[in-house]
Amino acid sequence: MEQERSTWPDLRYETWRETAATLQLWTQVIGKVRLGLAPWVNHSWQVPLYVTARGLTTSPMPFAGEILELEFDFVHHRLLACTSRAEERSFALEPQTVADFYARVGALLGELGVRVAINERPVELAQAIRFSEDRTHRSYDADAARRFWRVLVKTDVVLNHFRSSFLGKVSPVHFFWGSFDLAVTRFSGRRAPQHPGGIPGLSDAVTREAYSHEVSSAGFWPGTDAFPRAAFYSYAWPEPAGFSGKVVTPGASYNKELGEFVLPYDHMRQAADPEATLLDFLTRTYAAAADAGQWDRAALECGLGVPGRVRLVP
Repeated sequence: MEQERSTWPDLRYETWRETAATLQLWTQVIGKVRLGLAPWVNHSWQVPLYVTARGLTTSPMPFAGEILELEFDFVHHRLLACTSRAEERSFALEPQTVADFYARVGALLGELGVRVAINERPVELAQAIRFSEDRTHRSYDADAARRFWRVLVKTDVVLNHFRSSFLGKVSPVHFFWGSFDLAVTRFSGRRAPQHPGGIPGLSDAVTREAYSHEVSSAGFWPGTDAFPRAAFYSYAWPEPAGFSGKVVTPGASYNKELGEFVLPYDHMRQAADPEATLLDFLTRTYAAAADAGQWDRAALECGLGVPGRVRLVP
């Protein structure tokens, strides 16, 4: 266990492909509960989940003048619901269909008196089956889910450290259940041209609101059938001329098909100092976007934050 805490877990996509597909859909069910309860925030920041000491949480959501929080607990493998009325409900995370998971979530919310309407159709997936009808996805490997969470924990720490060195507008470190990735985004402060949309399974209106301003965004995703390996990524929108040709961290490269820089997870975890390698990737790819896009870096950047030390304001 001590070695697990100090190392980055093995997360080969082929070893947990079925669990990953099922878990993504389960997180979409919970994410859509948050979508149905939380007021809209810029760039859809009201919908993501957040890494916790036990798994992934919605964070507090308003309902009937109270607060509800839902959490995936990957330590004890349960879905936990808590309210500000001192109520608590849970059920086991175990092999079960998406339809059964969806029904259990609905029953749990009903017991708590939470009324919320959600769209049952999954987003950002090529072949979407309504939650209540999905009896195809049913896998849950508890060890794989725990390893995935451990990767999110360690990535969250590095992304938050990286986040601290920016004075401009920057997103929280958050987990998007649609694309199933943990991300942080920096903004130049300038408006962007209208995004063309066309992302499968995602409303053009949502896409255009999310990318209304220039960004440099980076994060981690565990892989898909189309890209079957875990990796860290970094992209710019709109992509400035010269961005893809920048020299970045050894082992990382620009993927033309994806339109972003990619650092394979296995390359990072096998490095002498994985955290330093990841931080270097984040820093260099952001600099590539900022330089190519002519951001006002002197006004937007600062040193990495230090615990307990107030940042000096010039």
